[in-house]
Amino acid sequence: MRRMPPEMFRFTTVERSDLYGAVLEAFGVAGEHLETALGLDAVRERLRAVGWAAAVEDEELHEVLKKLVQWELLDVVHNHAENYRTAEEYERRNLQYSLTRRGEAALAGVRHALEVLASTGALQTAVLEAIADRLDELCLLSGEPASADRRIFTTLRELEGHSEALAENTKAFNAELQRLVRAEGADLAVFREVKAATVAYLQEFLVNLDRRGQAVAAAVARVEERGTAVLRERALRGAELPPVAGANPEAGWLESRRARWAGLRAWFLPDDGTRPRIEQLHDIARRAIVSLLQVLERINESRRRSSSAVQDFRELARWFAGAPAEEDLHRLWSAAFGLGSARHAHLAHSDPELIPSSQSWSEAPPVEVSALLRTSGRTERFTRTAKVRDVAAVRAERAERARAERAELARAWEALETDGPVRLSSFGTLDPAVFDRLLDLLGRALSARPDASGLRRAMTGDGRVEIALSPSPDERTAVLRTTKGTLAGPDYVVHFTAVGGASAVPRVRGARQEAAG
Repeated sequence: MRRMPPEMFRFTTVERSDLYGAVLEAFGVAGEHLETALGLDAVRERLRAVGWAAAVEDEELHEVLKKLVQWELLDVVHNHAENYRTAEEYERRNLQYSLTRRGEAALAGVRHALEVLASTGALQTAVLEAIADRLDELCLLSGEPASADRRIFTTLRELEGHSEALAENTKAFNAELQRLVRAEGADLAVFREVKAATVAYLQEFLVNLDRRGQAVAAAVARVEERGTAVLRERALRGAELPPVAGANPEAGWLESRRARWAGLRAWFLPDDGTRPRIEQLHDIARRAIVSLLQVLERINESRRRSSSAVQDFRELARWFAGAPAEEDLHRLWSAAFGLGSARHAHLAHSDPELIPSSQSWSEAPPVEVSALLRTSGRTERFTRTAKVRDVAAVRAERAERARAERAELARAWEALETDGPVRLSSFGTLDPAVFDRLLDLLGRALSARPDASGLRRAMTGDGRVEIALSPSPDERTAVLRTTKGTLAGPDYVVHFTAVGGASAVPRVRGARQEAAG
């Protein structure tokens, strides 16, 4: 593990740390404007630009700059190219300060720390779709000539940026989510709204998360089939790294690309047999939804009641603490936890004639009191045991209904099965059940974004059959007829296949045989 330079962040813990940070920020802003060296007057001007409004004397500013040079965060050089007319001008314009590599790293570290403190993280489905799009684009660019090396470099960097955003935002959001699950807010109204909104946010993110994760994993596999080592070499040529003194930067650049690709695989297609992190995120989100819903139920329950059991016991504890004598404690205990009112006073002996009317109640035989009377206020009533319901007919009806649904689904996929891409108008007249299946798949495909080849892809709810939809090369109109009516629309080109590229017919026929059995 590499060690951090000991003096790198010392400016954040010493006296006048705000001024030290403002000076470094001033140099950072100057660097963004391509100013590499600042004199004393330029530093003072940049301080005002970054929001430092307090007055700073020249002696104090010299001391701050001297300390930053001592900590190797700034470098100081003498400007021999100027002509100085006075000693004061020489003192103000001779020394030029600039950020060192260590100073740039310290400033970047502080900025990143402040950004992390201000961020909350997010779960963004758009990032997953962007990762899949960049992988598809890399797969296409790998087959183009060397002129595409620069595009490969920019696409690879975009892919790494999206991967880092996914990891960082997910990590930050998960930390906030766990704190929210454990937190107990003072303002129950606001607390309840935040938890309810978080549950809705998680539920929306989980929609089609498995399908998106599988799409990214498949895209990663396609890129690796083309060869990631060759892709990185071409990206290195497209990066056009400048020559530097000392070690060759190409080896470090390639190693960084390999590490980032390994991080992407860990999320979607790990090679060590472990579960993909996207699936772990799925489980964490579902557990968080359950926990948040339980907390919301407790909050709603406490709001429906005027007082809670916790408050009742606390009030009772205060009464016990204020009791003047031990006898009062016993009376209070009997009032709080005793039998209370005589609910059994109306009960009579099973054979009242055996008890003389002149006999005292204390001498009479006891009457049996049911335990149910103490808990619910009702006496036990013994009746005949109810008959066990015969569910054989219900089970047979449900099994028959399931077989009919499977047979209907098999007939629908067999009617829609094609040997290759066909026009939508080729289906002509359809059964209503087949038409409903076709309309559902068309709706799913039209709501999806086109991939790199221009196709819109979607799958059925069970994930078995995939539709590839492409626009019609002309402006023809397709007319589909059913017994319920007629549908007219663009004559799209459609292709139905099973997931994995195999034909959907074997699965359809298997489903029909299962339904027939």
